[in-house]
Amino acid sequence: MKEQILLIKENAIKEANGVSSIKELEDVRIKYLGKKGELTSVLRGMGGLSPEERPIIGELVNQVRDEIEGLIQKQEKEFKIEELNKKLVTENIDVTMPSKKTPLGSLHPITQVINDVEEVFLGMGFKIEDGPEVEKTYYVFEKLNMPESHPARDTQDTFYINDSVVLRTQTSSVQIRVMEENRPPIKIICPGKVYRSDAVDPTHSPVFHQVEGLVVDKNIRMSDLKGTLELFAKKCLGEKTKIRFRPHNFPYTEPSAEADVSCFVCGGKGCRVCKYEGWIELLGCGMVHPKVLENCNIDPKIYSGFAFGFGLERIAMAKFGIEDMRLLYENDVRFLRQF
Repeated sequence: MKEQILLIKENAIKEANGVSSIKELEDVRIKYLGKKGELTSVLRGMGGLSPEERPIIGELVNQVRDEIEGLIQKQEKEFKIEELNKKLVTENIDVTMPSKKTPLGSLHPITQVINDVEEVFLGMGFKIEDGPEVEKTYYVFEKLNMPESHPARDTQDTFYINDSVVLRTQTSSVQIRVMEENRPPIKIICPGKVYRSDAVDPTHSPVFHQVEGLVVDKNIRMSDLKGTLELFAKKCLGEKTKIRFRPHNFPYTEPSAEADVSCFVCGGKGCRVCKYEGWIELLGCGMVHPKVLENCNIDPKIYSGFAFGFGLERIAMAKFGIEDMRLLYENDVRFLRQF
């Protein structure tokens, strides 16, 4: 049996030295050291040896196994190094070459306008507040001086979850929540999505974006409102932009006004964008109604405030010269790529 073991060793070393790939080397390992390999078969035949011969043959088998395994591992390592060197030569990369350009998208026009508006008002010391889109009518209407019988609720008819819960028609509900939880001075803007049951056309949508602003403090006047809006218009639409107020009526402000800005395209001379009027209607505003302050436990004899609100789509349309609001929602890449 000793001669058989030494012959196995000789043959295994000869075959291992003659292989040309890792696969062939693995075949040699299985042939001699596998479960059904030649050296394993010798071990199974040790049961017929005498007690004196078993430890001698066992030691020899282990020694031969170690030598064969050592040779195979050495050969395998050399094959891997050779394979790696080939890859380094054939698969090298020139890191100085320019990379492939990855096409990048851009911010949606409405997102751009939201960012611009927030940046302007943050620069004026305003805070940004947010609130629920699914809101109680208590905050959307009643707290804003619009009881159930008020005719203004008809013009803001919205989507009802039930009799007392709606999809908010304006972000004024956020202002109410802030005034309930904080004492003046208050200086906030409330951007967000709002809902009204409007028919879809070039200037209306049942879902749109709005920003409302609120300032409450001592000695707040209409002139503070106009100065704030003039600064915003110049920063957002151009330094030459002018603003004018027209009397209006809102149940939550008194006095109230509609604010127009001079057409940024023609500078007020009249063109297709401003419908040849020289002015573009931008937002509604006014001094916070004393009743609204009282509803939020703020004494109107001590504090006063102003509020304003505008649609972000309208700002986007004015800023980018877009004539149909629906283009902003259709997600046509050919349109969006312009911005």
